[in-house]
Amino acid sequence: MNSRKLVNFLFKTLIIGGIAGLAISFFVEADVYAVNLSPFNFMEIIGLIIFNIGLGFTFSALSMTGFFAYLFINRFGFSFFRSFWPAVQVLLIAFILFDLIYFPYQAADGNTSIIWFVLMAAILFVYGLIIARIKAKETNKRAFIPALFLMVVMTAIEWVPGLQTDGLDYAWLMIAPLLACNTYQLLALHRVTKVDEKKKMESTKKKKTPTSAKKVGASKA
Repeated sequence: MNSRKLVNFLFKTLIIGGIAGLAISFFVEADVYAVNLSPFNFMEIIGLIIFNIGLGFTFSALSMTGFFAYLFINRFGFSFFRSFWPAVQVLLIAFILFDLIYFPYQAADGNTSIIWFVLMAAILFVYGLIIARIKAKETNKRAFIPALFLMVVMTAIEWVPGLQTDGLDYAWLMIAPLLACNTYQLLALHRVTKVDEKKKMESTKKKKTPTSAKKVGASKA
C-alpha cells in the first residue's frame, strides 16, 4: 500500500466515522434536536451537527489506532503462539464478552438489569460473526477468527471510555462510529492490498519480458 492509498484509506475511515456519529446522534439525542426544532434554532442545530460529526471523527481516529494495533498484535501473536494463536484469540473473545457483561453490571450497582448487558454483548458478538464471515468468504477461512477478534476484542477495548460514563447515551454515541470504522477497515484492507499485488505481478512480467526476448534473439543467432 503506497502513501496515496493509505491517506485515502484513512480519509474514508474518518468520513465514515463522522457520518455514523451524526446518524446515531439523531436517535440518542432526539430530545435535544426536538427542543431546537420547535421553535427552530438554526445556530444550535448547526452546532449540534458539527459537534456530533467532530465526535465521530474523534472515535474514527481511535478506531484507526486500534486497527493498526490489531495488525501488529495479530502478527506478533502468530509468531509467538504459532498454531495455538487461533485458540488464544477464541479465549480472549470469550473473556472480553464476559467482561462486557460483568463489569458494567457491577458499575451500575443494580440500577440496570443484567439482561441489557447480556443483550449488548450478544449483539456485538453476532455482528462480529457476520462481518468475520464476510471477511472469510472474500479472503480465506483462516481470516475468520482474526476478523472476529478485531470486531469483538479490539472494539470492546476502544469502547471502554464510553462504558465508564454514567448512562448509556455516550456509549451509544461511541459504539456506532467504532463499529462502522472497524467494519470498513477490515473489509477494505484486502481490496486495497490486492490491487497492489496485481500491479507488482504486472511490473514483474514487464521486467522479465525484455530478458526473455534477449534470450530468444541470442538463441536464433
